[in-house]
Amino acid sequence: MSVSEKSMHARMLAGELYIADDPDIARESARAQRLAHEINSIGPTDHDRRRELLTELLGGFGEGSEIRPPFQCDYGFQTTVGARTFANFGLVILDVAKVTIGDDVQIGPNVQLLTATHPLEPGPRRDKWESADPIVIGDNVWLGGGVIVCPGVTIGENTVVGAGSVVVKDLPSNVVAVGSPARVIREL
Repeated sequence: MSVSEKSMHARMLAGELYIADDPDIARESARAQRLAHEINSIGPTDHDRRRELLTELLGGFGEGSEIRPPFQCDYGFQTTVGARTFANFGLVILDVAKVTIGDDVQIGPNVQLLTATHPLEPGPRRDKWESADPIVIGDNVWLGGGVIVCPGVTIGENTVVGAGSVVVKDLPSNVVAVGSPARVIREL
């Protein structure tokens, strides 16, 4: 099959430019929206049902992990969460590409993990082309409240990202980074 013969869904999964008009993309998005709605509608003490739904929605959901509602994602199956990870209220994951969250990660409220991106050129953007780059969050990372992680970023293990920071490029392991764009201010 040539690149031009690939479905838009196949192009999306391959990390290529695509237009989100494919019926498989629509079906997977609807599934994620339905499950997220149910997750967000469950009573605050029904942890078992929330875990069951998160396990169904996500590509992997580690033992002892928790995501507090409200939670939103594009597809769910593109996201894996390691063991003992905690995400506070308001997590948004645009998981057009893979999002890998390690073990023992702490995610503050209103954090956004955004793999989706669009062409800089106005013509292709107007024509609705888009793509995505994966995000990797290493083990024992702490993302403070309101952190935004941009497409293609890897954050090394044990790193702390200060509240409100915008992470536009990779961060090494064992550092503290803050600001917009996030910059390393010290080693741990």
